[in-house]
Amino acid sequence: MNFLKKNIWTICSWAFVLTLLAADSFAAGEGSSLMTTAQTKATNVFQSVKTITFIIGGFGLIGIAYQAIIGKVKWSWFAGLAVGLALLAAAGAIVEYATGASGYSGSDSKTGLGDTFSTGSTYK
Repeated sequence: MNFLKKNIWTICSWAFVLTLLAADSFAAGEGSSLMTTAQTKATNVFQSVKTITFIIGGFGLIGIAYQAIIGKVKWSWFAGLAVGLALLAAAGAIVEYATGASGYSGSDSKTGLGDTFSTGSTYK
């Protein structure tokens, strides 16, 4: 047990590297690479987290509206929530601009992250 406690990071690192190597060899048989698979998975995770965060942000806005009704608004919370949601909404467009995929939005997007501000958005 003492060996496991002292070497947990080494064991986890080796397990991660072996998983990457195995995933690459399995994915190569299907005509896709590890990076293509990773990009697809990361895009799916980003879209899901974005949706969940918008829902939680909506509850935050309801809470701040309630505070406004009773006269106890904390404007720093409102500013933080507003800026955070705006950055999250623009994150897909920022990544596409930084990667050189600008000019694409919606389903034509190269990265698939979408642009929440445009009408052709992939956000649902």
